[in-house]
Amino acid sequence: MEPTGGHGVRLAPGVEVPEAVLRFAFTTSGGPGGQNVNKVATRSVMRVSLADLPLRDWQLARLRELASHLVTSEGELIISSGEHRSQSRNRDECVERLGDLVRAAMVRPKVRRATKPTRGSKERRLSEKKRRGDVKRGRRGEN
Repeated sequence: MEPTGGHGVRLAPGVEVPEAVLRFAFTTSGGPGGQNVNKVATRSVMRVSLADLPLRDWQLARLRELASHLVTSEGELIISSGEHRSQSRNRDECVERLGDLVRAAMVRPKVRRATKPTRGSKERRLSEKKRRGDVKRGRRGEN
């Protein structure tokens, strides 16, 4: 995500948060990685309170729904990244994931409206059933 001039981070068009709202902690990454894996704290864990995000109520509700596995009971969103070898890249990855979640939450899901089959489609279906039945009836042996 791109930092803005006013010491903030732009997460999505029209959504900007101060950098102080994003709290980071760094730990050692797991898995293989050579000599540095147990010595250097490169894994990034970002915490942000949902109340600090400048989103509308329906957008916050949608964000809670989309990221339900990442939200604590206190309303805090926790995103972690340990994919990269550097602390700064993992930090940027966390901010990028938050931006992706915010952009997804800003899109209203399309409402599905039930429709009825048209008269023509009903007639086509019935005529096809009739034709298949005639074909099968023609296959019967005369007993």
